[in-house]
Amino acid sequence: MDTALITGASRGLGLALARELARRSWRLVIDARGADALEATRTELAAVTEVVAIPGDVADPSHRRALVAAAGSRIDLLVNNASVLGPSPQPRLADYPLDVLEQVYRVNVLAPLALVQAALPVLAPGACVVNVTSDAAVEAYEGWGGYGSSKAALEQVTRVLAAEHPELRIVAVDPGDMNTQLHQEAFPGEDISDRQPPEASVPGLLAIVYGDTPSGRYQAGAVAPA
Repeated sequence: MDTALITGASRGLGLALARELARRSWRLVIDARGADALEATRTELAAVTEVVAIPGDVADPSHRRALVAAAGSRIDLLVNNASVLGPSPQPRLADYPLDVLEQVYRVNVLAPLALVQAALPVLAPGACVVNVTSDAAVEAYEGWGGYGSSKAALEQVTRVLAAEHPELRIVAVDPGDMNTQLHQEAFPGEDISDRQPPEASVPGLLAIVYGDTPSGRYQAGAVAPA
């Protein structure tokens, strides 16, 4: 039974991916900050597969250690999906509170790197590490400087890790605009119902996980089966 560790799995893309992997009989270790929502997810997934759910913040070192310990002696897939937007609405960089920006970087950049560091001893040869990114990492959108620059930093972390660990597949995946809580926070009061549901990005992620896609940056929609 393959084991996947997925952060931010109580809603959105993390939940959609966890559901699909559960249907494919993966053993899951999942987390989220909200304990109640995570327990509801655990209950749902436990009807299909073996699942361990640990509530907590990925920026907390003890929480990261608990996640890796729960995975046991082998991790086949690590998905760094948990992230924070920052203030809503997003401020311009000239007005961005630096202590808040530091926290955004702590969750969006340092925590994924730290989780990879902690998991390296048990990542199986050929294991896949997926760092969820955004088009805001490569496009300069006004008002997205905090979140976007954190994802740009995550992408460079991804590239360097891939160069340093050719025995693994380490990818950054842009799932595209999705109708999620984080995206709604980015556009407070606006109707985002025209955005695709998170489930629409899962086929692209699965194509990477199950395929022979080398380390790199990908858009989920571009690699999804036709």
